[in-house]
Amino acid sequence: MSLISDVIQSTKAVIKGMANTISQIPKEKWTVQYPDDPVTFQPRYRGMHLLHVDEHGKEKCVACYLCSASCPSECIYIEAETDPRPYEERIGRDERYAKVYNIDYTRCIFCGFCVEACPKDAITHGYNFELSVYNRADLLKTKDDLLITKQKQSKNYRIALSGEDVDSEYKEV
Repeated sequence: MSLISDVIQSTKAVIKGMANTISQIPKEKWTVQYPDDPVTFQPRYRGMHLLHVDEHGKEKCVACYLCSASCPSECIYIEAETDPRPYEERIGRDERYAKVYNIDYTRCIFCGFCVEACPKDAITHGYNFELSVYNRADLLKTKDDLLITKQKQSKNYRIALSGEDVDSEYKEV
């Protein structure tokens, strides 16, 4: 190609791009003013994990290691222990419970395989999305950080209704 045709094609491309940019200026912007306005999530959102307890306050996790085995990033570490005490005095539902349950969020990819693998529904994804920290070591969450009874949840969010469109990247207002 000649130099003149290259210049003409480049000029057309720049004009086309500027026309697209200028056409977006008068449109109303769809920006969430967080934390003043709540963030809206789809019900399928995968946030920080939750370790659940039953109606009596006993931990559901029986340390079967299925969540750890199914994790592709190998971010879950579990140590099991048996608790031979009577049911009323136990930590968990069964004799076996997770003495140590750690999730390393520097490695977690929020795939949900651990949730699917759990036979006792002991672990799920919550809606906690505020995971930013100043120190990498703070992204290692222990059992106390993950238990639903002790976890500090993000306050300013809401779950979308079934007919509501929240996929907002290309939303027309």
